Amino acid sequence: MADDPATSLTPIVPCNDLDASEAFWNRLGFFQDPESKDDDGEYRILGDGHGAWVHLNPAVEGWVVPGRNPFGVYLYTPDVDGVAARVRDDILSPSKAAEHQEWGMYEFALSDPDGVLVRVGWPSRLMGSASDVDQ
Repeated sequence: MADDPATSLTPIVPCNDLDASEAFWNRLGFFQDPESKDDDGEYRILGDGHGAWVHLNPAVEGWVVPGRNPFGVYLYTPDVDGVAARVRDDILSPSKAAEHQEWGMYEFALSDPDGVLVRVGWPSRLMGSASDVDQ
């Protein structure tokens, strides 16, 4: 079974403005795969080059309301601080940085242009020194 492919899950995120959403995801390190680009640009497939993907899809009118958006995604990456540095001004916490959480994740959160909650994190036990985990 060691040769079985890994399981993965890719979110399909509805967007009111595909260009604004793509620019947001570009800042998180996701870019269009030239081979998966569709002809009319109305569906975008973005990857981070490390196996994570997000699909951007035009929202049905009135479906995605910023400030009332129930959607959320979680990006697991060991480069939490690197991603945080690229989006620091948009991080929702007052510290504007990733923090160790009581549930065992080193993470931060921000919202995309349509209010999708995006959490970025990695297990605290796998981050840095033992003193980092005690925080």
